Amino acid sequence: CDLFEEAQIGGERYNFFTGCPKAKTCTIILRGGAEQFMEETERSLHDAIMIVRRAIKHDSVVAGGGAIEMEISKYLRDYSRTIPGKQQLLIGAYAKAMEIIPRQLCDNAGFDATNILNQLRAKHAQGGTWYGVDVNNEDIADNFAACVWEPAIVRINAVTAASEAACLIVSVDETIKNPRSTMDAPPMGRGRGRGRLHNH
Repeated sequence: CDLFEEAQIGGERYNFFTGCPKAKTCTIILRGGAEQFMEETERSLHDAIMIVRRAIKHDSVVAGGGAIEMEISKYLRDYSRTIPGKQQLLIGAYAKAMEIIPRQLCDNAGFDATNILNQLRAKHAQGGTWYGVDVNNEDIADNFAACVWEPAIVRINAVTAASEAACLIVSVDETIKNPRSTMDAPPMGRGRGRGRLHNH
C-alpha cells in the first residue's frame, strides 16, 4: 500500500488504502443529493459491473439486430431440406420462429417488417452472416462491422429458455378446468363475520 489515510465523507469516517497493486477488492463510494438518485446510480453501477464480469467470463459476441437469429433460421431451413418425414416440418417451423426477433425489431421501430425480412433472407442466402436490422436508417446493415454486438451467452440462454418453454407447452396433453358454480353465493354477513340480528 503506497498510502493510508483517514478521511471524513458526509457523516462517516473512512480508511483509505491507495496504491495497492495486488489488491483483489475495491470499494466504490457513491454520493448524491436524493435517495432515489442514489438507488438508481447503484443499480446502474451494479448492471455495468455485471456486464463487464460476464464479458470477461464469456468473451464471445455475436451481431445484434436480429442478425444471429436470421443466420440460424437460414441454417435450419437448409438443414430441414435434408431431413425426410415430419421432422422437416418441425425444423422448418423452428426456423420460421427465429425470424420473430428481427420482425419484432422492425415493428417496434415502425418499419415495413416484410420488406426488411425479405432483404435479410436474400442477404443471408448470399453469405451475409452478420446482416441485421439497421434501426437508424430503416434498412439492413452488417451489424458486426457497425459494432452492434451482444454476448453470445445471452442469445444462447434466450434460445434455450424459449425452446424449453415450447417443449413444455407441447408436452401438455390435457388441461383441467374448474367450472364456475352456477348457484348464487349467499349474501355476506355484516359486522365481524356475524349476521345482523333482527328483532321480531
